[in-house]
Parts: sequence; structure tokens; C-alpha cells
Amino acid sequence: MILESLHRILPAERIKSRLIDVITYASDAGFYQLIPKAVVQPVNEDEVKQLFALSHQQNIPLVFRAGGTSLSGQCITDGILVDLSKCWNKISIENNAAFVRVQPGITGAMVNTYLKKHACKIGPDPSSISAAMMGGILSNNASGMCCGVKYNSYHTAKYIRFILPDGNTYSTEVEADYDRFATNNKTLANELINLRNIVLNNSALSGKIRFKYQTKNTVGYSLNALLDYEHPLDIFAHLLVGAEGTLAFIAEAVMQTIPDLPYKSTALLYFTDIYAACTAIEPLIAAGAEMVELMDRASLRSVENIKGIDLVIKTLPEPVAALLVEFQEKDEVTLNTKVDAFLSLATTLSLLNKPAFTKDAAQREFYWKIRKGLFPAVGAVRASGTTVILEDVAFPLQLLGDAILDLQVLFKQHQYNNAIIFGHAKDGNIHFVVTQAFNAKDEVERYHRFINDVVELVVKKYNGALKAEHGTGRNMAPFVETEWGGEAYAIMKRIKEAADPKNLLNPGVIINADKDAHIKNLKPLPSVEEEVDKCIECGYCEHKCPSRDLTMTPRRRIVARRALQQLKAKGQPAYKQLIKEYEYDGLETCAVDGLCATACPVDINTGDLVKRLRKENHSAAQNKTALWVARHFGFIEKSVRLALQTGKGINSIAGKHSMHRITKMLRKFMPAVPLWSDHLKKPPSLKPLYENSLQSNAEKTIIYFPACISRVLGNGEDGKKSLMETFLSVSAKAGINVIVLKNVTGTCCGQIFSSKGFYPAYQYTANKIVEHLWKDSEQGKYPVVIDVSSCTYTLHHIRAALTKENQQRYDKLVIIDSVDYLHDYILPVQSPVNKKNKVVLHPVCALEKLGIEYKFVNIAKAFANEVTVPVHAGCCGMAGDRGFLFPELTAAATAHEANEVCRHEYDGYYSSTKTCEIAMSEAVKKNYESVLYLVDECI
Repeated sequence: MILESLHRILPAERIKSRLIDVITYASDAGFYQLIPKAVVQPVNEDEVKQLFALSHQQNIPLVFRAGGTSLSGQCITDGILVDLSKCWNKISIENNAAFVRVQPGITGAMVNTYLKKHACKIGPDPSSISAAMMGGILSNNASGMCCGVKYNSYHTAKYIRFILPDGNTYSTEVEADYDRFATNNKTLANELINLRNIVLNNSALSGKIRFKYQTKNTVGYSLNALLDYEHPLDIFAHLLVGAEGTLAFIAEAVMQTIPDLPYKSTALLYFTDIYAACTAIEPLIAAGAEMVELMDRASLRSVENIKGIDLVIKTLPEPVAALLVEFQEKDEVTLNTKVDAFLSLATTLSLLNKPAFTKDAAQREFYWKIRKGLFPAVGAVRASGTTVILEDVAFPLQLLGDAILDLQVLFKQHQYNNAIIFGHAKDGNIHFVVTQAFNAKDEVERYHRFINDVVELVVKKYNGALKAEHGTGRNMAPFVETEWGGEAYAIMKRIKEAADPKNLLNPGVIINADKDAHIKNLKPLPSVEEEVDKCIECGYCEHKCPSRDLTMTPRRRIVARRALQQLKAKGQPAYKQLIKEYEYDGLETCAVDGLCATACPVDINTGDLVKRLRKENHSAAQNKTALWVARHFGFIEKSVRLALQTGKGINSIAGKHSMHRITKMLRKFMPAVPLWSDHLKKPPSLKPLYENSLQSNAEKTIIYFPACISRVLGNGEDGKKSLMETFLSVSAKAGINVIVLKNVTGTCCGQIFSSKGFYPAYQYTANKIVEHLWKDSEQGKYPVVIDVSSCTYTLHHIRAALTKENQQRYDKLVIIDSVDYLHDYILPVQSPVNKKNKVVLHPVCALEKLGIEYKFVNIAKAFANEVTVPVHAGCCGMAGDRGFLFPELTAAATAHEANEVCRHEYDGYYSSTKTCEIAMSEAVKKNYESVLYLVDECI
């Protein structure tokens, strides 16, 4: 019945009701879980209104979700889940960037990326900003590390456009809507006026409201709206900020921006103990510090093994705590003055180390990466099968040290021996993390007793806030009245009843009569496998995933793995159904690009998990066939060249799109047939490889390893040099000797076998190429340059597949990418003879993972007047040949970037991996080619 009704509102492709859909959307970043009846993806306000109508007609709950990074159970449902993450992503920068207009489905980080060139940003700066979307940032009244109370969502929301459950739409930006709201929703408007009068006439209550919002507080509804605004439309719009989607749907908001100060100085300061660290907070505030982040010894221990971190962390004694401090200013002189003012006071503090402030952008970014990743990092080192719980409280700043000591006593009383404390010390706002299992009744009761004691401590002893910024959700709903008192809670219930009289909009969140709501619908976390067990489903990875708009994200792949484990353990028949659906969604359409690991605070590479699962699914016969291919790769290479030549011949005779039509038809009967791309050209001649001459006066010599892709796939424009000719041309102009790898036909880095999970074939290929490189480089005497970045990345991570002898050889080899080569070898000796005017780049995944994306950009800047890297640049989903087998993956992965690029014309389109260039050429309808061509044409 529900599905039939949904199909009358939305097309089938935007209704997700399969088992794998409802199970993998059942979780957010918190520790609660409800399985929705369906997941829907509306694209406009009219569809949202129809969903509201359906909700009322069939008495079914409706819950809106954007990024799904919420921690308190506020965006899960057993009704209809409305996913906003796919389409609601419009942005408009207005009034000289004083304001930015956003929809709920764009991430905060992406908004800041657009604002960056205007030297400003949005006020809220939550740790999850790269994944959290504006709908959640507004609906949870997000704040963060720097914004405090002054620049949170409530105070920086200029205008709000919303849809009520009855379908009426209003905007505080539209003057006529004020009278419309008062007339068309008279009951709601009058109730808001009545509630405002109640508060104004109750000095004790109004005083309490003012006091509680002097510090961060997201418990209950934003009652300060009743004091800050007079008109019911303004009151209601600001009640929506922090209402967690329980009153109406926020369709659009205009946010006031704040300056992104260009000069910053950061330091990690160690103190003898956490109380000593707390005593330094007020001096730091007085000195003008913008950020003061607290980390106790346990939290430091959770990140001490992160690559690049100061080894001194491992040697710190047990009581030590740290403050991550940052000063920001509009000019360097003022910045230095502030830092010096603090340093003059530093001798009076209980510091373990001499303060060392840095202005280095990379080091500062590293510090903040550590801080932002604390919660997931702790979750990753928890015992398998346990849940990580992040609580969020605020205390009066002058009492923070005492309150933390009392919290630590509670940890010991309730046997949370691995609990950690960190947070926004400047605001008296701390987070504490505990881990435990919820698979036994006594464990649930232990958590229940602990939370009751926390409530008593925070509310009764210190008059603090039970939730400073993470929202009430289900987690603190039973305690809203405890914190606010009966009068304020009664007002909150009246607000909910007036706006959503049927209680169908996110029921159970904020207002919940069930005093045990916080210990119900707990998310199960069974032990599965290493990558899965580390994951806490925070969702930080999702914006990086090329298949996110097609099938699944890394988080959802992991949720599905957990569900499979549960179904299998219980012997439920749904297991077979989920396994079947997971094959395409979870395995076939994963690009295994590994970019998810770059966004994951604990470096979970879901691509590696998928490779292993593919490996486990292969039969002995399939592995044997793959090994035969690896052993006869020279024959395969020649066969592919012949097939491409034949295809081009057919196109020349029957029409240039003939092969595309033929393969498209064949795929209906044989899905394993690759789809022909019109950007495939005839294979390049290999003759130039054997005709290159050494330069007797050259100071440098390199070994050139032209990848099999370069040897097989021709350039996108007929008549141009091949990539190999271009590489040799650039090298000759720079006076560098090039020794082409001997007997190069049949050589391969092994990526094709690794990505598909054919480990024996990968192992054979890996050892063969290392032996080849060892011999031709004269035992590592000369560096090896590869002209395809994805192949470079593969060779940089090949060691585990090698024999011990070849590992020793490999360790002595120097293997660099063509981007390294251009940046480090060519740029220092070659200046441009002419420059391109405007060029656009597609940085491939391998460049980001190799850490050399900046070199790619620097090369382009040296040879073009204007260089664009699209804000939506990401993995193209090609994954070697996967884009030929699953073209829908590349189409989805490139859509946002292509749409951005197509708005302008460029003099050149450049990348550094041939298959990715084909994918982008297909999407943009322009010829993408290697950055080697740019350099060759300009020197």
C-alpha cells in the first residue's frame, strides 16, 4: 500500500525499498537503528508536499536525512526516510559573499570551498563538516571548534524557507509571507504568540532561557527564539534551527558568512594534568585565541600511531593533557602580537613543553586532522563487537576542571576504563567517549545507570547542558524536562503539538514520553572483519565515493556486511537475498579507488575490503585463467591492440558510433562485454620506443616504463603524438637521457589483477615487473618513471606481494610518477616558450593518495595563465576497465564534475591516467589528455 502510493509521487528509481536499501539506510552515525519501510529521494518542494500528504493519509512517520552524521539518533525511522543527499545541493553566493544561499543537501565543507575565494566561510564549523550537510547543520544548530555561540547556526541564519507538515510553504525573506503565515496557519501563529507572552511574563523562566543560551545548548527546542523575535513567522523559523526535523522541512536557508582570517598560528601544548590544562583556558581566551581544544591522555593515546605524529606523544606520562591552540588574524603583525602576549604568560602555566607555534599550513592541517578524527579514531581501537558512544556536555567555564575530575570518577565507578575526554574547552564544551557492548541486559543497565549519574552531575551539580552541540535526538529526549524544568518542557510540547499535531514528523526525537527511549532500538555491531569492525559508521567517507549516487557508499557497504553477519548467524532466509543484492551494489560497482581511506579518520580502505571479497568469491578455475592471462600478457596486449584496430576499422566503414551500438546491443545478452567508447582511438605505434637515442651530454638518466595502457590506447585526437612520443619529446627538450624499459611488451604493474581480486595473477605480475625493473635500472641505479599515475600508485604498494628476494630489490628501486618527473626534473630546467590561457585539470585518485596533487597543479600553473581544479573533482569511477563494464558507474561518478566543467570553455583539459581521461572525455565531450601534452606544447 505504501509503495503503491509512493510510486504515484516519485519515479521508481527514486524509491529505495529493496532489502539492501532499507537495511543500509537504517543507520546513521549514532548508536541507534530503525529499519525504514522505504527510502525516497524527492528533488523539489512539490514532491516533499506530496510526501507530507501521504504521511498524513496513511499515518506513517516521515524523517528527513541529509548527511547522516548525527550522533543522537535523530535521523532514523521505521517509517519513510527522506534522503536529501543526492539533489538538494544548490548554492548561491550573494551580496559580495556577505551571504550564501544553500539547500539542505550540500556539505558544509563544499559551501566553504565555494566561499574560500571570497576569503569567508560559514559560521558553524563542526568536526564533521566535510560530511555533514547544511540540512543537518541547521536542524542540529551546529557549532564547532571556533564559532562558539556567536557564530552558530541559530545566530548566522539570515532567512529560512520551510514547508510545514500541512504543505504550506513560507520564507522569512518574503515580506508577504508574514501575513500569510498569521492567516493561513492561524492556530500555530497564535500559539507561538501565546507562548512568547508566557515566557515574557515569567521573569524566572525568561532569565533561565537567557542564561542557558550564553553557553552552547542543543537540548530541546531553541526557546530563545521566543525572546529574540516578535512575529510568529520569525519565531517559528528560528525554532526550526535545532529542532532536528521535528517541526517542518527546511528547504533553503540564507546564511550570513564570517571572515576566514588568512593568518593563523597553531600549537599543541602539553600540560602536567587535565586540571592544569583547564587553568590555561581563560588566559588563552584573554590573549585572543580563536580555538582552544582539549585532549586528555587517553585521547592522545588513540592517535599516537598516526603516520607523521610527534613521537613524543608515546612517552608522555599518564596524567598529561593537551590543548590544541590557534590564533587567527587579518594581518601577521596583529597575529604575532597576540601569540607573544600569550607566550609572556606561558611561564606561569604548568606546561611540559616550551610552546612552539607554527604558521606552516601543512602542519596546522595535520594538527586539525588529528583533532577532528579523535572520535572515530577511538571508535576504531575499541573491542570488536562493542559500540562507541559520544556524549556531549557543557559546563560553566570556571568550573570545567572540577567537572572533568568528577566525570573521571564516574568513569571508574561504572567501569568505563578506556573512556576519553576531548572538546571545545574555550566554550566549556567537552565530549567524552565510552565503549561497551549492548548485547547483554546487564550491559544496557550499566549504561542506563551511568547516564543517570551523568545527568545528575551535569544538571544538578554544575547547572550545565546535557547536549552542547550534538542535538537531543533519542539519546537525551528522556532528560529534556530534567534539564529545563516542567514549565519550559510544557512549552516545548506545545510547540511540537502546534506544528505537528499528528506527531508524524520524526516522532520520538526531542519530545518523547518514554523514559527509556535512550536504551531502546540500539544498533547491533557484530564482529565481522577487520575493516568492518573498526568502522563506527560516521559517514566521513561518503562524499568521496564515486558510486554514492549510483548504488552504495563505503559506510553502507559496511552496514550491509554487518547485516549479512547477523542474518547468517540467525539462519534467516533474507541472507540469500541480501547476498544477491550485495553482489552488484556492494562489489561490482565499487571502484576500489581507496579515496574513502583519505577521508576516514582511521584509514579504513573499503576498496581493499572489496578486493578481498572479490578474491574470496573467485573459483580455482577463475584464478587459474587469470594466472594464464598474466603469464601470457604479451599475447593479451597484442590481442587487445588488434581488437581496437578492428573496432576502429568497423567504425570507419559503418560509421563512427557503430562499435558503441554493437557492444551496447551485445551487453543485453552478455553483460561481460565491455562497452565501446567513442573516445577509444587506434593503438599507438611502438616504433618510437625503439628509436629513441641517448644524449651523450645529458646529466640525468631515467628508465621509462610506458604502462600497458599507454602502449595499447591511442591519443584522443587522431594525428597527434602518442603519449610515449610526447614523453620522449619532453625529455629530449630537457636534455634528459631516457632508457626505455627493454622488452616492454607484456609488462604490467598488476593493477588489473589486484583490483579484481585475482591474487595469484597479481603476485606473479608483481614479481615479474620488479625483476624487470631491477635489471634494466642496473640494480636501482636509475629512477624509473611511469606515465600513468594509477600504475605508479600500484607499484608503490606492491611490496607485500613480492618474494623476500624481490622485496630487497624493490626497496632499492626509485619509482616515480610522470607528474613527479615533470615537477622535479623538467620544471627546474625548462621555462615556457608560450603559455595556454585557461586550462582545467582532473586530478586522478592516485595523485591524492600519492600526495602529489599539488605538483600536478603547480605544473599546470607554470604553463597556463589560469588553472581550474573543479570543486567537484573526484574519482571518475573508471577503475581501469570497470567503466567499460559498468558505464553507469562512470556516468554517476563524473556527473557533478562534468556539469561544473561544461559551464566554461578551456584551452586544454588535462589529467595523468589514460582511462580516467577517457571517462572525463566521455562526460565533458572534450578531449582530456595527459599533462605531458601541456608541457610538450609549451616548452
